[in-house]
Amino acid sequence: MPKRMVTAFSPAGISSFFEICDRTADGAAITDLARVGARGGGFGIQKGVLTEVTVSEAKANSISVSINGAPAPEAETTRTVAEMLLHRSSKFYKVVINHKVDVPIGAGFGSSAAGALTAALALAKALALPLTYNQIGRLAHAAEVQCRTGLGTVGPLMLGGCILTVEPGAPGISVIDRIPLSDDYVVVAGVFGGISTRQVLASEEKRREVNRWGRKTLEAILDEPSVENFLACCLRFAENAGFMTPRVRQLVKLAEKAGAVGVAQNMVGEAVHALALEENAAEIAEAFKQVLPIENILVAKIDFQGARLVGHEKV
Repeated sequence: MPKRMVTAFSPAGISSFFEICDRTADGAAITDLARVGARGGGFGIQKGVLTEVTVSEAKANSISVSINGAPAPEAETTRTVAEMLLHRSSKFYKVVINHKVDVPIGAGFGSSAAGALTAALALAKALALPLTYNQIGRLAHAAEVQCRTGLGTVGPLMLGGCILTVEPGAPGISVIDRIPLSDDYVVVAGVFGGISTRQVLASEEKRREVNRWGRKTLEAILDEPSVENFLACCLRFAENAGFMTPRVRQLVKLAEKAGAVGVAQNMVGEAVHALALEENAAEIAEAFKQVLPIENILVAKIDFQGARLVGHEKV
């Protein structure tokens, strides 16, 4: 087989609130990765992860991953999903995966899930594996849960928009809804830094707080499913669940004063995302510049398409 190159894109997925769903009602760990997940909500945006996968036949399987041109041995979730797909092929391949990530990594933008999902979409196509969109999504979901880089981000990335995950699990099992939104909204994000997802998942006390407030937040949003109420509820979630820092509070105040429709904290990250109409976006970005360098401010339209293959297969 000649060399094949396939490209896929996924929106970044900004998480605004969540509830960890990895245990049964009696507290036992759920062992079926397809049943593990999260309830929650957030936004798909038009900036995200563009992944180019190149495959060529080889004597043994090998996988190399790079992020923005630099080798990325830490990209476990991508490597794991690539291994899952290679196991489905009867031949051996050299697989080269290049992620171009244009959102901050580790700050609540869903880059691990977007990387795994785009790698899976492109590699499944390059290997000519007979898999549906949801089947590919389920593999990316399993890889993310297994590597503890997230719980329920893959499914929302396949849809885009303003997402509500009402019931947890892998694509095809989870129940995902959306709050209808016109396409003239823009997300303005300000980022101080990341918070470790693994640490949040590991602390019993933090889990209890997250789950108590996560469930209440979902119920409050479903009672009044408007984007304004969504963001107001998510902001309360960040405060009540103990994620808010003085720097995040400062960004929230700046966004509100500059005319944001609403603002919430990224889950999980020391970062915020404000929703604005296009004509107000520049004003909010300017306000964030009072406390952040320009490279820590991101402006993007909402993505309503979800993850997809892009361009044509090249040889």
